[in-house]
Amino acid sequence: MYSSCRANVDTPFGPEPMNERKTILILGGTGEARQLAGRLVALGHDVTSSLAGRTATPRLPAGKVRIGGFGGAEGLAAFLRAGGFTLLIDATHPFAARISANAVAASAEAGVPLIRLERPAWVAPAGTAWIEVDTIAEAARALPDGARALLTIGRQEIGAFAGRTDCHFIARVIDVPDDVPLGWEIVATRGPFSVAGETELMATRGITHLVSKNSGGDQAAAKLEAAAALGVKVVMVRRPILPEAETVAGIEEVLNGFR
Repeated sequence: MYSSCRANVDTPFGPEPMNERKTILILGGTGEARQLAGRLVALGHDVTSSLAGRTATPRLPAGKVRIGGFGGAEGLAAFLRAGGFTLLIDATHPFAARISANAVAASAEAGVPLIRLERPAWVAPAGTAWIEVDTIAEAARALPDGARALLTIGRQEIGAFAGRTDCHFIARVIDVPDDVPLGWEIVATRGPFSVAGETELMATRGITHLVSKNSGGDQAAAKLEAAAALGVKVVMVRRPILPEAETVAGIEEVLNGFR
């Protein structure tokens, strides 16, 4: 963590005064990234948000936007240098391990300070039935025969469950995948979701198990509250371990560095 600082004090942002206009690259795609981009643009900074391009109709943040990869850490470092960026903010999904690792390497190579915005992980409420696993494949194996599982892991991961023909699956995704296993139900929608809506979905579908990545944050937390109320068992995939970086837990902590 870091605290707000006075002008010309060496900080994670560099030695220059915080009230000077900065050229910022945000690695985004999350709700926090969009909010942060809007706040920084409103403060007068030159902000570019980079989106992975995994959804067909992404919600676009304020400021400039680029979509697509960089070609690894070297490509990201080259982009930082070419654009004259003075700050890199990694506000990607907690499971975007590769781009987060590339950000650390590119920051060091290009000499551009890096801040990682990492929302706190969810913690199992007392008395709830959680199973924690390290991988999506382990999550698929953890389901018992006859489970009626709600998958909230994104369309790119559902293939790991295709072999579990002894279970019934409802997969909630933003974009419908090309190959949907026979007998599956796809719920194509975008959050945030309410506790009432999540409770209705699980109750009407007879859900016995919820499969989720531990993405943390408030936007998707309603499903956990609904699962606890209904006695739905949760199979939670732990976060990957990321390289060390200067890390904050919320938008305001990032903005404190500009005050």
